[in-house]
Amino acid sequence: MAAYQFFIWPLITLLSALLLKISLQIFTARNHRKRAVAFFHPYTNDGGGGERVLWCAVKAIQDENPNLECLVFSGDHDSSPDSLTSRAVDRFGVKLLRPPQVVHLNKRKWIEEATYPRLTMIGQSLGSVYLSWEALTKYTPDYYFDTSGYAFTYPIARLFGCRVICYTHYPTISLDMLSRVRQRSSIYNNDDFIARSEWLSRCKVVYYNVFSWMYGKVGACAHLAMVNSSWTQAHIQKLWKIPRRIKRVYPPCDTSGLQVLPLERPADPAKIISVAQFRPEKAHGLQLEAFAIAVGKLDAHLPRPKLRFVGSCRNKSDEERLEHLKNKAIELKVDGDVEFHKNVMYRDLVQLLGGAVAGIHSMTDEHFGISVVEYMAAGAIPIAHNSAGPQMDIVLAEDGEQTGFLARTVDEYADAILSVIKMPETERFKMAAAARRRAARFSEQRFYEDFKAAISPILPSNST
Repeated sequence: MAAYQFFIWPLITLLSALLLKISLQIFTARNHRKRAVAFFHPYTNDGGGGERVLWCAVKAIQDENPNLECLVFSGDHDSSPDSLTSRAVDRFGVKLLRPPQVVHLNKRKWIEEATYPRLTMIGQSLGSVYLSWEALTKYTPDYYFDTSGYAFTYPIARLFGCRVICYTHYPTISLDMLSRVRQRSSIYNNDDFIARSEWLSRCKVVYYNVFSWMYGKVGACAHLAMVNSSWTQAHIQKLWKIPRRIKRVYPPCDTSGLQVLPLERPADPAKIISVAQFRPEKAHGLQLEAFAIAVGKLDAHLPRPKLRFVGSCRNKSDEERLEHLKNKAIELKVDGDVEFHKNVMYRDLVQLLGGAVAGIHSMTDEHFGISVVEYMAAGAIPIAHNSAGPQMDIVLAEDGEQTGFLARTVDEYADAILSVIKMPETERFKMAAAARRRAARFSEQRFYEDFKAAISPILPSNST
């Protein structure tokens, strides 16, 4: 008994001291909150649609509340107010009214995919809790705005007395993901060795069910949840169960800047563009295989088309995927017809889009698909995955006219590529014009209007 007490009382004392320290940190932070909106966006150099939303959201809040400070929690230590302001213009054409403050985070490795070879979702989610703790103890704002999808940080922000706003691009877990595990389908988030095992698949179903319950509880802590598409809205409503606090706000797409590009463009050779970060779910390999099949079926007298991959790399894993893609092009004997453009500036992206007759997209259950809208606005006929955002919101008929192609399999993509390449100029021009009209529904101006309307009950306008 004495030995037991020797260990238990120091442990109780240690835990009590730790709890007291945490409580004091929260109490002090709550009582020293700043009149500011702090954006939780650990990767401010990801170059994707999420970063465009970040800068457009900052600009919208600056427009509506000129006296309200905007701040970004960033894990990129080379970021500064001026560099981020320049980046917003150079990469996305977004001009901020003034530079945002920056608070650098040192614990970003805890949300890195590579840190968790197994149980990645729960690992990254719990890691985000630790990272948000670092952020909020360094700077506690009145408004905590998550633009990266880290829902497990919302209870922490509430503890610190913040009003929690989020813009959710896609649910961390969806009912579709759960269904694929049950069906034992092999895909980017369900390894083949798990899909082949009935026992492992059952364990993963339990894991996903527990995680989805947790995800629902933390997500419900948001005071306002904006979502980017009909597909995301349906899933978030089922998981978070806060329908009155969920608003659909389509993401900002540079339709006005791209719509000035001429629809007439040289198609000899035909150039096909693929704009996406080099992430596994973007399925670049499928695009490459489909392109190789299409080239193989092409009539000998026709010029060989060009495929241009344009994307950014967030980390070493993305760099490795890019190298693997280059090697695969060599294996498929199309390396002479494929180009890779990494981390390009916005003006260069516009030039590449202006020269493309088609744009290809192949992510399963892409929550929205900003790149698809950009293809359409630029006059490139979209060839998109037949699911989620592209299927439900984007590649739909406009005034009864076809606006693009939807595909699922490699062969379907190859057929769509051949259809565009062989399409008569007048027919291609007609479809591209219909696609451009459709894209106007997803403009930056529409985003600003819907975004400001959504946040107004929580963050009233103080513009003069």
